[in-house]
Amino acid sequence: MFKTVLFPIDQSREAREAADVVANIVQKYGSRLVLLSVVEEPSAEATSADPMVSPQVVAKLLENAQALFLQEGIQSEVLERQGKPAFTICDVADEIGADLIIMGCRGLGLTDEGATESVTTRVINLSPCPVLIVP
Repeated sequence: MFKTVLFPIDQSREAREAADVVANIVQKYGSRLVLLSVVEEPSAEATSADPMVSPQVVAKLLENAQALFLQEGIQSEVLERQGKPAFTICDVADEIGADLIIMGCRGLGLTDEGATESVTTRVINLSPCPVLIVP
């Protein structure tokens, strides 16, 4: 059913918690797992301490995530891209022919202000495939 699963990751607790769901689905369906992390383009509001603007931090994050899934007996591919997270996630999903995107959710989209800024909300609205949100 889900031949290719895309799992966009960042350093959030929600992404770590979603990893269990990803492992479960990938094992159940024998899916190809693609891990994606997006190096965000620095904005005027971004501080130099923002970890997702550092390619070295993102590369280490992907390496650690791949090792975590390997411990579960799951082979994965890693992709690192630069851009705006929501648009990049959807572009990659289309590019790899993803059947499912699985994401953690911080709950920022629950407020009027957060809904317009939420990566999750944008991915849901733009995705070329189903999106499973893990709260």
